[in-house]
Amino acid sequence: MKRLNRKRLAIGISIFFALVVVWRVWQGPTVDTYRVVEQPLIQNVVATGRVISTSRAQIGAEITGIVVERHITEGDRVKPGDLLITLRADDLAARVREAQAALDQLRTSRRPQAMAALRQSQAQLEQTVREAKRRRDLYQTESISKEIYEKAVQALTLAQASEEQSKLLTDSLAPGASEELILVEKLNAAKAILARTQIKAQMSGIVLTRDVVPGDVVQPGRQLLEIAKDGSTEILIPVDERNLGVLALGQPARCIADAYPSQPFNAKINFIAPTIDPQRGTVDVRLTVEPKPDFLRQDMTVTATIQTNMRDQAITVSNDLIKESKGSNGVVWVVRGGKVTAQPVKLGLRGLSATEITEGLKPGDHVVLSTTVKLGERVKSRDVD
Repeated sequence: MKRLNRKRLAIGISIFFALVVVWRVWQGPTVDTYRVVEQPLIQNVVATGRVISTSRAQIGAEITGIVVERHITEGDRVKPGDLLITLRADDLAARVREAQAALDQLRTSRRPQAMAALRQSQAQLEQTVREAKRRRDLYQTESISKEIYEKAVQALTLAQASEEQSKLLTDSLAPGASEELILVEKLNAAKAILARTQIKAQMSGIVLTRDVVPGDVVQPGRQLLEIAKDGSTEILIPVDERNLGVLALGQPARCIADAYPSQPFNAKINFIAPTIDPQRGTVDVRLTVEPKPDFLRQDMTVTATIQTNMRDQAITVSNDLIKESKGSNGVVWVVRGGKVTAQPVKLGLRGLSATEITEGLKPGDHVVLSTTVKLGERVKSRDVD
């Protein structure tokens, strides 16, 4: 009897294990799945650009000259009035000396001579007036001939004309008169042109480049220096045009300079270009940096992560789990009723690694992670983090 019971027990155990095996086979293989939950989602756009100043000034020469001295170097900070470069222009210096000599000659020579000539012509006129009056009286008493009297009148006329000319010349050479004003303006103009040999800063900023050395001959229009004007610092980044629809003014960004990866800083969008670069398929975006970190330098490479949108709570799946995607429609594989099923979904906010699912999934659903299973295959899900 005992032997019979043991035999029945063995048979029962065998049948049990056989059923378990059949059940396991019927269930299919175990696959890794992601259990859907609600969690925060941030949509970011990442792009790399460079530091730029709001404006740059190209400093050039207004005259032809030879560089005598360069007073600054790259990286120097300058302010209005600081001397940058000294030029030598001998012809301009000669013009100043010539204009000064002409003015000095007027004041020390021509003006005194004209005044002396005026006094002489006035004295001559007085003498001629007396002589004409005396001869008139003699002519009236018929003591002299009419011809002699007429000569006296003619001499008086000439003396009056000479005195008038002397007076006009003296007036034109008087202090503040037209002659002196013309010479003063010529001197000032010559000095102003000569002053262009002293190239000075017109604004505050930092010297970026210097393109000349002492001994160089420079001409008008040639760039000698480039200065980054003081002002707000910006970062220029070309962003893929596919992201244009999610970009907006004022969006915050977290930036990291390649040279200082451990010192991130904040910025925000202040400009989005109205045109697309057809060669690169990008749109230029400028970020304002305030406050500016001390370590930022012109043209420094910076990676910016722009936060374009966010959800406090959203149903999300990893981007690589979306099997099909067209516009706002997509497909993910889920385990339903023990089988792998293609589930149509509506796509919402898209982040760098995950996408919001607005329709088609609910918390607790199991999204297939495995790439070896097939649609319709019976499987057993195993949730992994």
